[in-house]
Amino acid sequence: MTEKQPNNPLHGITLEQIVIKLEQHYGWQRLGELVNIRCFQNDPSVKSSLKFLRRTAWARSAVEDLYIRTINSPWVQG
Repeated sequence: MTEKQPNNPLHGITLEQIVIKLEQHYGWQRLGELVNIRCFQNDPSVKSSLKFLRRTAWARSAVEDLYIRTINSPWVQG
């Protein structure tokens, strides 16, 4: 059973999709500046980022917050 969550911008999107979209939008270097975690700064990859973010709640929260701010930005289209 799935519930609709119209007020949850993260509903239906995976952490992997979030990381990929943020990397495509900002690039690894800028992403590492915006969210100060080593997996974005030192030999970054989607796989290593996901491994860290799935185990580290504060970092995942920071990435999700950045994603929400990014998709709500008037300068970001689609």
